[in-house]
Amino acid sequence: MNTWQLLQYDGLNAFNGVAYTYSRPFHWQKRDFYRAGAASLFVSALYTFDNESSDYFIEQKKDIPRMITDFGWYFGSPQNNYGITASIYAYGLVTKDPKWRRTGVLMISSATAGGLLQQILKTATGRARPGTGFGRNEFRPFSYKPGFSSFPSGHTVLGFTTAYALAKHFDNPYVKAGIYGIGLISPVSRLWEGAHFLTDVILSLVLTIATVEAVDRYLDTRNGYGDKRYGKGNTGRQPAKTVFNLKATSNSIGLTINF
Repeated sequence: MNTWQLLQYDGLNAFNGVAYTYSRPFHWQKRDFYRAGAASLFVSALYTFDNESSDYFIEQKKDIPRMITDFGWYFGSPQNNYGITASIYAYGLVTKDPKWRRTGVLMISSATAGGLLQQILKTATGRARPGTGFGRNEFRPFSYKPGFSSFPSGHTVLGFTTAYALAKHFDNPYVKAGIYGIGLISPVSRLWEGAHFLTDVILSLVLTIATVEAVDRYLDTRNGYGDKRYGKGNTGRQPAKTVFNLKATSNSIGLTINF
């Protein structure tokens, strides 16, 4: 497949990865409900200390180097985060490296799925940020005010999505740990800034991990992305030569698929 065909193929898989992620709760098994229940209990316990933990993290800010807090902000910002993601995918596309292409598609699809979900949840929950002074129990759904968009943390979702997806590219546990550590700077920096409660960040991390895992399992079923990560064998070194062509005229639009 040429570069244009690979781009079309990867774009379709990125889109399908988002749809696959959103459909997963309808296919949960018993162990998945157990995991969700355990996570809910853990976050509920932390919720009782949200005000105190927020005060603690804000107090630590004065001792944190400005360079670290700035990195946390910029790394989790959409414009910078998508720039990193796009660069990684572009490298895989230009070199036609199946493993790097998979990492890029995983990042793009996961960030899209997580980004859309966090925007919906922010609006629907309307949780007050610690900086507003209202405390952990103040919720104003659909207020559309910046001070009431504490859950989930967008910087956490985007920053840790990038780190968690990138870490899957490497087998060395020390490299993985280092990437995870970098990815956690954005979440913790938002706690130092008083922008989010601890439970906002923890739940955002849970959503992020679940999203990346769902997309990665979907990509495991596709051709042309190297070795399987779940199960045995490989996904197929070359995808089938399926070509998608979008055609439009003054009064019609159509999609043709040649395979």
